Amino acid sequence: MSFHDQVIYQVYPKSYRDSSGNGVGDMRGVLEKVPYIASLGVDMVWLNPFYVSPQNDNGYDIADYYRIDPDMGTMEDFQELVAALGEYGIGVMVDMVLNHVSTEHEWFQRALAGEQKYRDYFYLRPAQPDGSLPTTWESKFGGPAWSPFGGTDLYYLHLYDTTQADLNWHNPQVRAELHRVVNFWKSKGVRGFRFDVLNVIGKSEVLRNATPGENEKLLYTDTEQVHTWVKELNQQTFGDTPGLLTVGEMSSTTIENSVRYTRPDSRELDMVFSFHHLKVDYDRGEKWSDVPFDFMALKGVLTDWSVGIQAGGGWQALFWNNHDQPRAINRFGDPGLYREESATMLAAAIHLGRGTPYIYQGEEIGMIDPAYESMDDYVDIESHKAYRTLVDRGLSSEQAFRVVASKSRDNSRTPMQWDASEFAGFSDVQPWLRPTSQALMSVERQEAEGKILPFYRRLVELRHQMPLIAEGSYEPFAREHQSVYGFIREYQGQKLLVLCNFYGADTAVELAAEFAAGKVLVCNYKNCPDLTTAEGRLTLRPYETVAVLVD
Repeated sequence: MSFHDQVIYQVYPKSYRDSSGNGVGDMRGVLEKVPYIASLGVDMVWLNPFYVSPQNDNGYDIADYYRIDPDMGTMEDFQELVAALGEYGIGVMVDMVLNHVSTEHEWFQRALAGEQKYRDYFYLRPAQPDGSLPTTWESKFGGPAWSPFGGTDLYYLHLYDTTQADLNWHNPQVRAELHRVVNFWKSKGVRGFRFDVLNVIGKSEVLRNATPGENEKLLYTDTEQVHTWVKELNQQTFGDTPGLLTVGEMSSTTIENSVRYTRPDSRELDMVFSFHHLKVDYDRGEKWSDVPFDFMALKGVLTDWSVGIQAGGGWQALFWNNHDQPRAINRFGDPGLYREESATMLAAAIHLGRGTPYIYQGEEIGMIDPAYESMDDYVDIESHKAYRTLVDRGLSSEQAFRVVASKSRDNSRTPMQWDASEFAGFSDVQPWLRPTSQALMSVERQEAEGKILPFYRRLVELRHQMPLIAEGSYEPFAREHQSVYGFIREYQGQKLLVLCNFYGADTAVELAAEFAAGKVLVCNYKNCPDLTTAEGRLTLRPYETVAVLVD
């Protein structure tokens, strides 16, 4: 089995299951649910960060790479989880946050204490002669990307939160330390690594402002240095381990660079996450906006990336949801009238495509964004900063809240809904984030009467069973259709036409004779279309997906 026919299930441990009764999910909570995870048929579980952390950015601010946060459990719990999943043939993927560390990390604290060795672990720069910051770069969480370095006359770089200091990869000691981190977790039985914001590690030693008209992000994103260091990371850590899976989260990347990261002869990574398809509901590129998604832009991105990655011999991760994104049903479907149809259509669009599919916890039961009523319900640091920024720009508190409610990272971080009880079967006490929709959607309800969970299981099974889905080529279909995303997979004489209606109204699609004579492999309505009566013109119902197989 290669990563082409695997499916990855993402678990956000903090929100999966609380076994200790403190309102926060933990390792043993995940361990309790191993039989359920195995029932999905997935091949690997990606665990979000569980390391020691002050939790200013929900664990992506790591204070110790080698220890598990006590709230999450112990190393023994982790190894028991690895073993339990391994009994089902499921591997464990861990998150590696190697661009930055928490300012509480020993390295940063020793740098603050004056140790030059550790000062060289970070980007420390003096102010400009006029007293301004070293550069005008902005943090991705808002505000300047520079903060004062203790009581010195220096500033440290943080592309993210002020408590996340960027590491200086130009320092070979830093790279060696990070290689040791990866190898440590590999020695614990880890079979996969997800590298957080990996394509921003290649900042220049000489940092400068963007010139007029120049995109600031290009000064530190996807630089040639990134490829050099990822190759080195490969050689020093995972590259000698057959079957170990790697994926890089790539911020604002390009098709060309993603091919280079993932083409086998590059010896860098197996696949990449890119996010362009999740920016089609941004108003003129602004995340913190509340506008309908642009379907033709979405379709264009999905198509262009699939075609481009294929042409270059690379590979991509396919996904709609993760811990940083609002729920896809709210963005691209109808969570009210057509929740189950939307969920299953979106699943087919990903799982039948060319790439490795990722399922984010709760997606398989159709979870939606929470129905929160005030900013007090949100925990996410980025969301609170965005709210204050929007109010400062002149939006009313109600308008600012509506925008945040549509885009907050907490939308996907609400507890996994196991049943309809007060705390959704996640905990016996008030969780760290409040669930709001467990009466409508839960694992218990889906197992009893739902169609989303069985549909996901069927899609996972098909990828395992059919080389056509795992290895087949990708060709766009009906690219100009205003409602339907379609594509054709082909492999060794077989073809699969996948059609996905992204709207709540009927729409017609013309079928070529070979598909009109095919058979329906997958559909998300109880009564699948009868191709024998379609006469070459198939009408898709609201949010319907149909996959037609031709042998």
